[in-house]
Amino acid sequence: MSSLPNCPQCGSEYTYEDGNMLVCPECAHEWSTLAEADTSEQSAGIHDANGNPLQDGDTVTVIKDLKVKGSSLVVKVGTKVKNIRLVDGDHDIDCKIDGIGPMKLKSEFVKKA
Repeated sequence: MSSLPNCPQCGSEYTYEDGNMLVCPECAHEWSTLAEADTSEQSAGIHDANGNPLQDGDTVTVIKDLKVKGSSLVVKVGTKVKNIRLVDGDHDIDCKIDGIGPMKLKSEFVKKA
């Protein structure tokens, strides 16, 4: 038969490939084993300025004054940011800073607290 994995939602063995996605004809669930592997590799690959690996939920400290684009606000050195979330892209930390609100940061400007 095929070497494709069973459907993770219903367990059907009749999965098939559609481009780079896997599809279950019984429950119409679509998933990509490649996307899941890439996401876990990128999450494991995000490090702070000192080379420490970052994870979702970590607390970090800003190591440089950062101007907030489109505003006169500045995120000062030493600002603690709690409960970060790692995302894909150039700015790989999604967070909420007290007094400023939600924003995205680059991991090169923070250190793990």
